[in-house]
Amino acid sequence: MKKKCLECDELLNGRVDKKFCSDYCRNSYNNKINTESKNLIRNINNRLRKNHRLLADLNTTGKTKVTRSKLLDGNFDFNFYTTIYTTKTGNTYFYVYDQGYLALENEFYLLIKKE
Repeated sequence: MKKKCLECDELLNGRVDKKFCSDYCRNSYNNKINTESKNLIRNINNRLRKNHRLLADLNTTGKTKVTRSKLLDGNFDFNFYTTIYTTKTGNTYFYVYDQGYLALENEFYLLIKKE
């Protein structure tokens, strides 16, 4: 019994374990399967990139204090970060790649850059 291409149902010739008749069909098939997860990952990466860009723009010296409202004015989303680091003293830093922030009193944030 001859196998058929998983994408276009064309009969396959060649290797016994072949699944697709061409690179085009292989790519089309895999793109259809991965579309939903790719969109989720793409959206998360875009949000992380925007957060990182805003932190880098506000933190030009490597250590800067800003208000929460300044971050929110730049559409910063506090739900997206890449790493959490807790110090021995109990301070919790949130990082977006190499740019981090620490919540201070009175809605101020300390922005830092990891060297």
